Amino acid sequence: MIDNSVGMRGRGEFVTVDAHAFWLRAPGQGEIRPVRLAPPGPDEVLVRARFSGVSRGTETLVFTGRVPVDQYAAMRAPFQSGDFPAPVKYGYLSVGTVEAGPARLRGRTVFCLHPHQSAYVVPADAVVVVPDGVPAARAVLAGTVETAVNALWDAAPLVGDRITVIGGGMVGCSVAALLARFPGVRVELVDADPGRAAVAEALGVDFAAPADAAGDRDLVVHASATADGLQRGLELLRPEGTVLELSWYGDRPVTLALGGAFHARRLGIRSSQVGTVSPRRADRSYADRLALALDLLADPAFDALITGRSRFTDLPDVLARLASGELPALCHLITYGEE
Repeated sequence: MIDNSVGMRGRGEFVTVDAHAFWLRAPGQGEIRPVRLAPPGPDEVLVRARFSGVSRGTETLVFTGRVPVDQYAAMRAPFQSGDFPAPVKYGYLSVGTVEAGPARLRGRTVFCLHPHQSAYVVPADAVVVVPDGVPAARAVLAGTVETAVNALWDAAPLVGDRITVIGGGMVGCSVAALLARFPGVRVELVDADPGRAAVAEALGVDFAAPADAAGDRDLVVHASATADGLQRGLELLRPEGTVLELSWYGDRPVTLALGGAFHARRLGIRSSQVGTVSPRRADRSYADRLALALDLLADPAFDALITGRSRFTDLPDVLARLASGELPALCHLITYGEE
């Protein structure tokens, strides 16, 4: 039994600040380690975690040690400890309650881009208050919805566009959910797993298997992290259409057939990545983007993206099962305490 208590004495005087964190000890091997936290300073907060989310695509690549050497710096999470491939403390979808810090934040539910850890101390400006209308468990999706927001800033879809999203994972489904709000836009989610049809229905978009996907699309957003998915995206475009590439492939090479229609139809492939704010929205900051993502999570349709939950103490086994494919999931919710 892990005791995640935070000791306090008198009028806010800290005696002990103890917590536990998930660490990747070696590729494919995770463990829970104790952490002694320094008391929060005047511009810091102590957050007690309530939930965290496993971003399956990225975190299983990290768990299996498949982050390319030339991407070590780009892939660092904001409060990561250690270095790739291991030992490393990684993750970036945490929701908790502020137990100590500035009066305006004490007792508030907040989101933070922090690894899986039962409690942590971070700068006060590193947390964003979760709106009252957003359940704490759903708020773990904020980092993924933020990626989707940035992607749509990059793609700049127009009213009436015909859009396909290939890949029904967390990112693809988040993009589809946001596109479903655009007036006149017909969205089709494409995935090889027929089980994703139920998720598409919950999000309010159409669904198709790759072979049955509609063509003549103005925009394809690709998020399957497979070469076959990217190739299919190019095939579905109208002349001069664009594939927005959201997949991250780790150390896997990608092979495409770019003869014939690619040049004749003047097709385009454009990348999008959440590490920078889209230049199309240079008037927005990282904080603006994250706050917008949290506001958008007031929509209960996003609950369809949370497909399982486990206790924090089970996380080493959970990540191993997610990485092997034994445990299918979109966002797997990690719970702390009794919730």
